[in-house]
Amino acid sequence: MSLGLVPITISEAKEYIQNYHRHNKPPVSGKFAIGVSDGNGLVGVSVVGRPVNISMDDGFTAEVYRVCTTDDSPKNVCSMLYGASWRAWKAMGGKKMITYTLQSESGSSVKAAGWKIVAETKPGTWHIYRNRDWQPIYGQMKFRWEAA
Repeated sequence: MSLGLVPITISEAKEYIQNYHRHNKPPVSGKFAIGVSDGNGLVGVSVVGRPVNISMDDGFTAEVYRVCTTDDSPKNVCSMLYGASWRAWKAMGGKKMITYTLQSESGSSVKAAGWKIVAETKPGTWHIYRNRDWQPIYGQMKFRWEAA
């Protein structure tokens, strides 16, 4: 099986996330999306956009909102997506990229892509100020990862 990066629309990525993500809804929007195909179809997607944390939105920082794979996707697909997202952002002039993982997740794919943990976030109420529906994931501790 040969894995390869493929261009996809944000709408295609959101549909994939709606169908396969284990604990998150698709993001509302994004700047770009990337897919990984095994030659027979998509086995993973990423969606990148402006940082949700407004104080980090300097025009040169992007956030990976979602990485999503199927249960039977090859194990390195997530790392491929994190790496490709960072390379694409750098090619567009970006200087930094962030993402978040639940502390209950291993984070092995982000670490394998060369990212570092830079902060720990506490459960927050930011969704109240952003006019978003509350999701159970908002009440969980997370790590913020960074590629720079």
